[in-house]
Amino acid sequence: MKNLLLLPMLVAILAACQTVPPTNVHQPMSARPHPRPTVVANNGSIYQVAQSRPLFEDRRARYVGDTITIKITENTSASMKGNTKSERAGSISASVDPMVGVPGKSFSGMSLNADSSNNFSGKGESASNNVFTGTMTATVIEVLPNNNLLVSGEKQLGIGSQTEYVRVSGVVNPAFVSIANEIDSAKIADARIEYKSSGSVSESQVIGWLARFFLSVLPF
Repeated sequence: MKNLLLLPMLVAILAACQTVPPTNVHQPMSARPHPRPTVVANNGSIYQVAQSRPLFEDRRARYVGDTITIKITENTSASMKGNTKSERAGSISASVDPMVGVPGKSFSGMSLNADSSNNFSGKGESASNNVFTGTMTATVIEVLPNNNLLVSGEKQLGIGSQTEYVRVSGVVNPAFVSIANEIDSAKIADARIEYKSSGSVSESQVIGWLARFFLSVLPF
């Protein structure tokens, strides 16, 4: 009896705990840069290495730990329509001619008619439109052998008791990175972009576990 009383309390505690929504993007979200070999400073009478920036070096990401700005511009639209119609009809007719010299004329002049028809008509239509725009910064977590960059990043935004998560990852070709160190999400290979939330608003849109259990068991 005591265990039965503790069960509802345990369920309430587990329901109150908020967990970070699972992610499908590449892990980890960020990585520390690898140590680079130290170059001996070659100071001149005018040029000072410690006080100057390289003349021909841009700021585009190319090493592990570098950051890159991703401009999310996803706009997808898809539609599907189907129409099916089939008909089938059949008939059968049989009759018995008058019989002569046969005792009992119960079947004399008997006829049989039967008709059948089958009609089927089905229609289906589906449409989907998705728009996702925004800007966030990701980190280079790996440099592939062909110099492509594996990037991954996450942004969290807390508003009251609601927390919004934006995650992005994919493979970036350095040739597509602009001089401002930016790239459009449409130019990222194997792109995985997520927008999820946790809190009272998102929980109100999810059916309870007990209701899901009965819906999966009940046949009607």
